[in-house]
Amino acid sequence: METKHKQRLMAEYPGEMRFKELHVLDIPDNYRFMDPELIDEIVAAVDAILT
Repeated sequence: METKHKQRLMAEYPGEMRFKELHVLDIPDNYRFMDPELIDEIVAAVDAILT
């Protein structure tokens, strides 16, 4: 998800998003499906949020 996606969700669904926390991972969209490097990027980004 990019910042523009988060903003669009917040604008289109303000009631539903009111108490939701969204995290923008800032991972570029230039990986193939299930690319091991992409998986590493996701794991690192999510781990940083969860710890």
